[in-house]
Amino acid sequence: MSKIADKSSNKTRQRFLIESVALFLMIATPFIFKLHVYLPTDPEATLSIFGYTIDSNGFNNINTYVWFLFSKIIPLYLLIIWFFTCKHWWYHIILIPLCMYAFQLFEVMYSEDDYIDTDNILWLLPVCMVVIPFVYLVRVKLYDKYVHGIDLDAMDAELKYFRDKERQKQDRINRKVEDTPTDNLEAPEKETSRTFGERFQQVQHSLKNLFNFFL
Repeated sequence: MSKIADKSSNKTRQRFLIESVALFLMIATPFIFKLHVYLPTDPEATLSIFGYTIDSNGFNNINTYVWFLFSKIIPLYLLIIWFFTCKHWWYHIILIPLCMYAFQLFEVMYSEDDYIDTDNILWLLPVCMVVIPFVYLVRVKLYDKYVHGIDLDAMDAELKYFRDKERQKQDRINRKVEDTPTDNLEAPEKETSRTFGERFQQVQHSLKNLFNFFL
């Protein structure tokens, strides 16, 4: 019992920590975005953070470069928080703008192209081809269930019930046929043969009387 309580307590503490970090990032959004103001505007200036050197990376200066980075990073982490906390049925569609900002950030930091925000729409096409049909199918299923009152799961269960019932009925018929004695099946054939023989004799007797009459 104590292990279960400790596990639940650890999970609650972990969830509280994650939610606190997400809350801090959302509150600090305008302050983080304004950090670029305190960076130098000298084209040759660099910034060293934890041994990683940041230069202007093709922009006019490091101030402009960091401003552009934050314009991508802040919406990206806000969309990530929204994606993991959203409880609506359409939350998968958030992946499209999330991936858009991620591709733009990758293009800015690692692409050697002189132009930015140009080809990321092509990178988004595979994501859209997967996410949009999935969200549409979820939407159709929910719309049919709650608006039209069509519950596909209930319909499948009902069809399965009728199929099982028909199968049981067919099994009972097959068992009755198998349990029927062969003597009972041969009796009608014998009666039919006997009746045919009696009628043939009657016809033969009638023809013989008719022949004797003319003679």
